[in-house]
Amino acid sequence: MEGTLRDQIIETLKTVYDPEIAVNIYDLGLIYQVAIDDENNVDIEMTLTSPGCPVGALLVKQVKRCVKKLEEVNDVEVNLVFEPPWDPHNLSDEVRFELGVL
Repeated sequence: MEGTLRDQIIETLKTVYDPEIAVNIYDLGLIYQVAIDDENNVDIEMTLTSPGCPVGALLVKQVKRCVKKLEEVNDVEVNLVFEPPWDPHNLSDEVRFELGVL
């Protein structure tokens, strides 16, 4: 995998799909922040499409597991937040087009 560690993390996050919507969580706009410290510890701030999302815990585990697999990553912390709440405006332009949300 080429590119910066941040690029690698983003590409990895795009392999995690919301099973209810069948869109990857990055393009769905669920990832609010990816922070990397000097020791390659990664802090990810993410949300869910709704606070009551039944697959929320599963998505958090998948995010942590897939990012931790990257060779350069030392440790991963995933923080689930609901402020600001997720909004369809968070969708990437490509996903908006695919889902007909314009």
